[in-house]
Amino acid sequence: MTLPMSEDSTPRILVVDDDVDGLEVLKTRLMHAGYDVETAESAEKALARVKAFDPGLIVTDIRMPGMTGLELLAKVRETMDGVHVVVMTAHDDMQTAVTAMKAGAFDFLVKPVDPKAVQGLADRCFRERALAVEYEPSDDLDALPRGRLVGRDPRMVDIYKTIGVLAGNRATVLVRGETGTGKEVIARAIHEHSVHFAEPFIAVNCSALTDTLLESELFGHVKGAFTGATVSRKGYFELAGRGTIFLDEIGDTSPEFQTKLLRVLQERRFYPVGGESPRSTEARAIAATHQPVEEMVEEGTFREDLYFRLKVVQIEVPPLRERRGDIEIVALALLGRVRDETQRDVRRISDDAMARLVAYDWPGNVRELENALMRAAIVARGTVIGPDHLILEDRDGPEGDLLLETAVRRHAQLVLDRAGGDRAAAAKLLGIGEKELDGHLDAEPIDPSQAGG
Repeated sequence: MTLPMSEDSTPRILVVDDDVDGLEVLKTRLMHAGYDVETAESAEKALARVKAFDPGLIVTDIRMPGMTGLELLAKVRETMDGVHVVVMTAHDDMQTAVTAMKAGAFDFLVKPVDPKAVQGLADRCFRERALAVEYEPSDDLDALPRGRLVGRDPRMVDIYKTIGVLAGNRATVLVRGETGTGKEVIARAIHEHSVHFAEPFIAVNCSALTDTLLESELFGHVKGAFTGATVSRKGYFELAGRGTIFLDEIGDTSPEFQTKLLRVLQERRFYPVGGESPRSTEARAIAATHQPVEEMVEEGTFREDLYFRLKVVQIEVPPLRERRGDIEIVALALLGRVRDETQRDVRRISDDAMARLVAYDWPGNVRELENALMRAAIVARGTVIGPDHLILEDRDGPEGDLLLETAVRRHAQLVLDRAGGDRAAAAKLLGIGEKELDGHLDAEPIDPSQAGG
């Protein structure tokens, strides 16, 4: 293995433990792997040496006489930016692990530790440091919009133009596109650029509610209209004022509900559930669906007159795989949200990682990309997302996701990555031999059409 080098010299590791024998075992293993290693028998001695030695990684026991490993971790985090700390403990309780990771530990090991596993962890640590040096943090990303509606694809540019036109009127809009393409983001953009941006924007997931609940949410109800209706309540069409009602997954509603919605859109009037007096609404309706509405109209499961009423203006959102040239800028724009959600200062995506993102088909579109970056930011310990941090679905073959062989191979690879590429350590974690591990890693999914039985 070629050792990942730091920016100035041989990677340096400081091992801290009051167990002298354990110190020597780890020191020997890590020095044999090419690291410059020093040891300390207490956290106090470690602090006295750390400035002069300038390690890139500190491996420390938690429970030691005097200062604990967690206290050492806190002081290192305060005074030595960029130094990773791995903590070891003989107590494998959840609270200790959670406390260590929350305090900023690079990783957590339970004693007795396998020296090979520590070496694998050290290798991963210095790969992270090498990435951080290659892709220096920058504030440039803060200038990118922290939303999901970004891109330079001509179809996206046309959508931006349409949003600008729609912001100046109150036409009903139907947004079409696969799940996760950002249909709600488009609806919000139309609302936020309109003259009524100060009025409410209310999003309703039509597929998550029964007809009765959906009617009650949108139109309100009077006291006693149904069991549990102990007081009268206004619906969203009334509460929205001159704002926007976003009806997500409108294609999943029943024909009965569609009839009532059509009446509201045509007459701007509705009846609360159980009510006898009509109410009026000035709210704008924007609907969205991933369903093939034209086919549903032909089948009689979606009202044709409602379809035409909704699609006064129609926006088609292209799936991410059809605008691969946008994947990089979308991913970078998402990093701001990822940092906020994960509290990880991830500011770059390496070239190899970006190549993987661009090559992937993204069946879940922008939403799946955001979730993949969230996971990667949590796994990464530095400021850069590398290819090893990405977990993308394996879609080899017609039914790869459903095959046991595929699941076993994927899990074996994840464990191997977790062990820093050390096959012996990964096999031990899995409770199997190295040959069996290699067999799982090399196995190809079986074509179901060729399977016997």
